[in-house]
Amino acid sequence: MAWFRPGETAVRRDVFRRKVWSAQALHVVEDSAEALVVGCRPGADVLAPTTWIEWLLTGDEEARIRALPHLADGTWQLGRWSWRDTAHLQWVPPDTWFSVNAFYDVSDGHRLTNWYVNFQRPMRRTDLGFDTFDLLLDLVVAPDLFRWDWKDEDEYAHGRRLGVISEADHQAVEKARAQALSMIEERRGPFTREADWRAWRPDPGRPAPSLPADALTRGLDGAL
Repeated sequence: MAWFRPGETAVRRDVFRRKVWSAQALHVVEDSAEALVVGCRPGADVLAPTTWIEWLLTGDEEARIRALPHLADGTWQLGRWSWRDTAHLQWVPPDTWFSVNAFYDVSDGHRLTNWYVNFQRPMRRTDLGFDTFDLLLDLVVAPDLFRWDWKDEDEYAHGRRLGVISEADHQAVEKARAQALSMIEERRGPFTREADWRAWRPDPGRPAPSLPADALTRGLDGAL
């Protein structure tokens, strides 16, 4: 698979049982042997489960709760959404069961608000971008890297009960937890001073990325 060039659009797809659970249009910031780094800004094109969109619009937790059973039985529906309110960078290394995200408040001088470790299946590159699958568990890290909190432990446990998270997934996540914490404590990867992610800004002259028409179908033969 060819490397992506900075500025190109790369599509992140979360794929479950060969069906797209979500798709997000992102801009490539850097692509190297260490990691694919992609950026998101308000207005970026997203396809997401309608239950998730309903929860975002209404704050109704019942809508969010319905998402997991729909995922487990394959009955989810997708709707269009435009990313709002924040910008973020995703650092997605190969053969790794997590990505690292940095979130920025675009209404407050593009201030780094938090780091977010997203546990997920290792990425599979496609000609669109990459496929993975969000494993529901997250680690929210303070900007100064001295505090962190686990997020969605209950949702992760429910996903295991429903069979969304397999035992092999769970064993891999248990190892990845320790790897992620070690990376934070040792200031490696995107947490190094040299990475200087605080200075990142999306290119104001570039329009927000959009999804291609075949985002739900192209290249799913080898899907997760």
